Amino acid sequence: MVKSWNDWLNTPGINGIKTSPHTFADVVEGQPMLVPTARQVDDFIRSIPEGVDMDARALRTALAIEHGAEVTCPVTIGYHLRTVAEAANEDLERGMTPSGIAPVWRVLDAKTPTTRKSPFGAAFVAAQRKREGLEP
Repeated sequence: MVKSWNDWLNTPGINGIKTSPHTFADVVEGQPMLVPTARQVDDFIRSIPEGVDMDARALRTALAIEHGAEVTCPVTIGYHLRTVAEAANEDLERGMTPSGIAPVWRVLDAKTPTTRKSPFGAAFVAAQRKREGLEP
């Protein structure tokens, strides 16, 4: 059986703080690095107040601080942002309203690469951002 995106979102993962094995992106070898689960990313996005946005880098910084790390793994965040966005789209397809899904538009904008890959696309993200008074 093929897993849904919501199944992936809710799959318990091995998360925690690990020592970065090497330097990559803005992570320095040896830094305490949070490797979050998809659920942790979803929960954090849901905690961002309406009308407030942050880019993926700010999200990574805030998650790291919340969990006592210096950085959050940029690769893991990329995967999990996609999972959260896809699961949110599944929820929309099941009849949930935008107010009931993870507000990924507070982290993604119409130009973010993850937005282009997501099934609801840039127009939906731009419309939700506009509704909340955020730049499209």
